[in-house]
Amino acid sequence: MARRRPTVLVFAGLDPSGGAGLAADIVAIAAQGAHALPVITALTVQDNDRVFAVEPVAPELLRRQAQALIAKIAIDAVKIGIPGSAANAAVIAQLIAQLRLARPSLPLVLDPVLASGHGDVLSRDDAVLALAPLLPVTTVIVPNGPEAQALGGAENLRAQGCGHVLVTGGHGDGGDVINRWIDGAGGERAWRWPRLPGEFHGSGCTLASAIAACLALDQPLAQALERAQRYCHAALAGAYAIAPGQLMPQRLYE
Repeated sequence: MARRRPTVLVFAGLDPSGGAGLAADIVAIAAQGAHALPVITALTVQDNDRVFAVEPVAPELLRRQAQALIAKIAIDAVKIGIPGSAANAAVIAQLIAQLRLARPSLPLVLDPVLASGHGDVLSRDDAVLALAPLLPVTTVIVPNGPEAQALGGAENLRAQGCGHVLVTGGHGDGGDVINRWIDGAGGERAWRWPRLPGEFHGSGCTLASAIAACLALDQPLAQALERAQRYCHAALAGAYAIAPGQLMPQRLYE
């Protein structure tokens, strides 16, 4: 009998450029040795730079997508990108509660994408308010600096129920990118990575999905954060172009 591969249930939007959202999640998770179960939360109109439109799927369709998977397949971790709407976020929170009846420690990684790199809106509703039902069920939230600020800072996120916060520094200045982990006890640890030239499409998706996959593989959290950051940095260092503008991370090792 074939060996079972750990799974990550993924809630995210569909990016036709193949650089972010579910397209990024599937490859990043596979690169760690896990298998993605992609549930579409929203259809988007976008290229490698801009988001022109977002159309959330109906909440009941989202529920049915996930329920068909949950009914048959053991879930080892969950990764959430854009919910697309407040109603979808509420449904996802309900599904997580259902999953944790059987596995209370099921890890969940939230990438709180509030807008595209150019500031294009990625939710039909207020993106910050739409995330509210998901914060109390989140194991690790991975905001960039502006997202963390918009969400009230790391301590506010922990107060709302997020177990751990990893604030990424890609939007900062200086020769290094500094990623700061605030753990469940309020302790801090920082990682420094050389800042790479260029702008990248789907870097946050890549990192969050890699963390979720590592947790699905039963790696301790500190190890999962380290490995996922190392993988993400390598993917960005090997990024390639498909058009002018943001580069595509090389998520598969060549």
